[in-house]
Amino acid sequence: MNFVQRIQENAKKHNKTIVLPEGTEERTLKAADEILEKGIAQIKLIGNKAEIEKLALGFGLKHISRATIVDPLNHDKKQQYIDTLVELRKKKGLTSEEAEKMLLDPLYLAAMMVKAGDADGEVAGAANATGDVLRPAFQIVKTKPGVSVVSGAFVMIVPDKSYGENGMMVFADCAVHPNPTASELAEIAVETGKTAKAIAGFEPKIAMLSFSTKGSAKHEMVDKVVEATRLAKEMAPDLKIDGELQSDAAIVPSVGSSKAPGSEIAGQANVLVFPTLETGNIAYKLVQRLAGAEAIGPVLQGMAAPINDLSRGCSVSDIVNLVAITANQAAAM
Repeated sequence: MNFVQRIQENAKKHNKTIVLPEGTEERTLKAADEILEKGIAQIKLIGNKAEIEKLALGFGLKHISRATIVDPLNHDKKQQYIDTLVELRKKKGLTSEEAEKMLLDPLYLAAMMVKAGDADGEVAGAANATGDVLRPAFQIVKTKPGVSVVSGAFVMIVPDKSYGENGMMVFADCAVHPNPTASELAEIAVETGKTAKAIAGFEPKIAMLSFSTKGSAKHEMVDKVVEATRLAKEMAPDLKIDGELQSDAAIVPSVGSSKAPGSEIAGQANVLVFPTLETGNIAYKLVQRLAGAEAIGPVLQGMAAPINDLSRGCSVSDIVNLVAITANQAAAM
């Protein structure tokens, strides 16, 4: 069973409810139909019921009738959500009229459904920019208690099975936070370890990456990684974390044993934590293209409930897989 099959099978066991706010978008509807057919998750679609049903008929979809359709203009939780949003944003002086208008936006409505526990997670972005997807999430769902930063991880599946966990690795942060502080980088490391367990299904061996290995170079950027490693170990003493390590020392056993003798991570890392978004984003794209790796994500980490953002160029299968991942994240919380 490959990774995609495994996450889908695991999602079926949890029977989570995922809201898809782009309920009239073609790929989203086709993905919802497949998800419902396979039993990967329960689905809530946001949009006009008649329009969604007409589109589903035109696309030849047979399972959309099993989805719950929530119309932003008229639904039974409307006043409850307005009151909750006013309370959440009272320091900003939000009025009931303003809250009602905001909740006509499917992205705000979806985030409120997650906040209220009426959905276990959300997947969006097929028709909306990342900023538009994340803004309601940050304002309404917010981060986990004790977590100050949201990050984005990719599950990387490389053809060479000698790397990582039988060819599978998790990279972060590759999507969200440009230049984390040492404490933020430590949080990212811990959350990425949790992602590896919940989604990739393996025990994480986390390498905190740098251009230095165990003091081979001196620089404030190295110091940040050293401090982040120390803080991450304090935050999660049960996780296997080591740094600072160069990338070859992290994943090649012979290099790891030479540059960092005695390290239980060097040469064996299956989770790579990059010091900046710049390095993480560049690295995952290079590995994807040059090594022919499959890059699954980004999976958002650190949110109080799972909300994940798609690329606007996504395929139907991308949506199906991200819904499965979101369901697994929800089950692990």
